[in-house]
Amino acid sequence: MSFTTGFMPPVQGKSTHTAAAIRILKRLLRNFRSAAVLRLWNDATHHIGHSGHTAPAFTLIVRDPSVLRKLVLQRSALVLADAYFRGLLDFEGDLYSVLRLKEYFQTLVLPLRERSALLLDALRLPGKPLTAMPPASPAAALPNEDRFSHGHSRQSDRAAISFHYDVSNQFYKLWLDEQMVYSCAYFETPDDTLAQAQRNKLDHICRKLRLTPGERFLDIGCGWGALVCWAARHYGVQAYGITLSQRQYEHAQQRIAAEGLHDLVTVELRDYRDLQGEAAYDKVASVGMFEHVGLANLPAYIATVHRILRPGGLFLNHGITHDEEGWRQNVNTEFINRYVFPDGELDTVSNIQRGMELAGFEIHDVEGLRPHYALTLRHWVQRLEAAHDEALQHVSETAYRVWRLYMAACALEFEAGGTGIYQILASRRGAVTLPLPLTRRDLYDHAGRGPALH
Repeated sequence: MSFTTGFMPPVQGKSTHTAAAIRILKRLLRNFRSAAVLRLWNDATHHIGHSGHTAPAFTLIVRDPSVLRKLVLQRSALVLADAYFRGLLDFEGDLYSVLRLKEYFQTLVLPLRERSALLLDALRLPGKPLTAMPPASPAAALPNEDRFSHGHSRQSDRAAISFHYDVSNQFYKLWLDEQMVYSCAYFETPDDTLAQAQRNKLDHICRKLRLTPGERFLDIGCGWGALVCWAARHYGVQAYGITLSQRQYEHAQQRIAAEGLHDLVTVELRDYRDLQGEAAYDKVASVGMFEHVGLANLPAYIATVHRILRPGGLFLNHGITHDEEGWRQNVNTEFINRYVFPDGELDTVSNIQRGMELAGFEIHDVEGLRPHYALTLRHWVQRLEAAHDEALQHVSETAYRVWRLYMAACALEFEAGGTGIYQILASRRGAVTLPLPLTRRDLYDHAGRGPALH
């Protein structure tokens, strides 16, 4: 299935452009293992990959010769992603098969003679798109890379959160579950629906924190309010959530009113650095938020949680990690920062735990959820693709393509193990009594859920 709504018709390329393009593609994709078809701007086609008797997994459509020139000169798979977002490149078929091109180009090594021939052919192609973009081009929705510098000031953090989360609540509703949970679900079986898996996750967090009625519970980065409302309704806690997203805040307020939770739930627009008080909360959760904090600011973030949590209080940090220390620039990190999370940075789970220990936390439990996030992302992609036409009522085609490609690529990255996700349960040292039972049995005993659960 091809998603080309609102994009330009094929350009009529010259025969010299076609010949140069075919030579470039033959050289670049000679060893690509999946069977595929290439279609150029003038409908010329070329088969690639080791097909045998296998039907092509996809058709890659190059709508403008400038894409190939840029690909050769810049030697980055990001060129293909950018061209797809701008409508200069498209495909028909399976998205996950198309994404194999990223890994292929990352490992592609050509001898000097081949590189020289590629360069000569690339220089024969136009440097700028021959296809005129439509007047109301959705490409204008792509971010300005100069806006974000990983400085993580309050202003830049708010801008980065707004860039990603303030797209459109209606857009997110199309592919999230009815709870509006935009983080890794918890699948008890692979056949769980997305809705069930997200309910599983909300309750799993509450049970890990051993929430009890009357406790003061803080959710840092509360999103659209799913966890604070769930914890209040089912566990009877006094829940407080903070977010930097105006649209998330507005939705959370509407949700609190609709569910009649004014007495138990409060949500505010607030930076975590502006949280006041000491030992103000019995339990704290942070779900899918600390990825936005920045590596340099992680000590301050963890210290803030330590300050506001009572001695013996429990802290659950749920977040994505990387398989390498730091946040070195490569195709994956550049893609994430350029198109999706402008100020996002990840680190290894061991470094996150060490930072928590240095801040005075005792770690009790670490649970890896990598397969769960891969399943979650595939659900999101499937739901987004099914809602393509409706999505364009709320966002541009470019925004739709960014989210589609980003989530599918992340699903493959989680499946391959390049990224992970962990729930780390810790307590602030200083409690007189042990904050947890002697075993984990209560986590999986559904009869042990909160007394208000229904």
